Amino acid sequence: MKQANFLSYHIRKWYSFVDDTLANETGVAADGEPVRKVAVAAVIQNPYAGVFSEDLGAIVGDSAALGEEFGRRLLVALGGQKALSYGKGCMVGALGEYEHGNGFLTTAFANPIRDVFGGGKSWIPSTGKTGAAGTTIDIPLASKDALYVRAQYNTMTLAFPDAPAPDEVVVIFAAATRGRIKARLGGLTLDKVVGNDGLH
Repeated sequence: MKQANFLSYHIRKWYSFVDDTLANETGVAADGEPVRKVAVAAVIQNPYAGVFSEDLGAIVGDSAALGEEFGRRLLVALGGQKALSYGKGCMVGALGEYEHGNGFLTTAFANPIRDVFGGGKSWIPSTGKTGAAGTTIDIPLASKDALYVRAQYNTMTLAFPDAPAPDEVVVIFAAATRGRIKARLGGLTLDKVVGNDGLH
């Protein structure tokens, strides 16, 4: 194992992404503020690369502190705006298991991020895959307070030019400040959501 540099983890690098969309695909200007989608990712050495272990404690053990650092970095990327939707994902190098990636994405990791976003009643959509450096991954986004708000469904597509190496996992969390531009498919809307307490 490489020397730990974040509690028990060896993090090789951090990524931050900011995507501001001012008009939709047909050129129609935003109905309100632009859509800001942000993502933070950490490239972490996989302590179980090449081996099978029933116990994944070396991944899960410090994941709450990892989530706190993700939350801090996500707030910086949001630039003072509020996150209304979120999603998470992982990309596992060839010597690891998809289960290893999921080990980084448990509730212990996610709850500190919920906290910095002011809470969240909905489960966090998640995805993952095994892949080589440069492989793209689509992170699904949905409302943090009411899963069935259709206008909040979105995706952030990401790629990491030099990650993951075979013995690494890329851990990813994404968020957006509003729904899609000119969303018009009906259904539940955010004005029907009562804070963090549920629906009318």
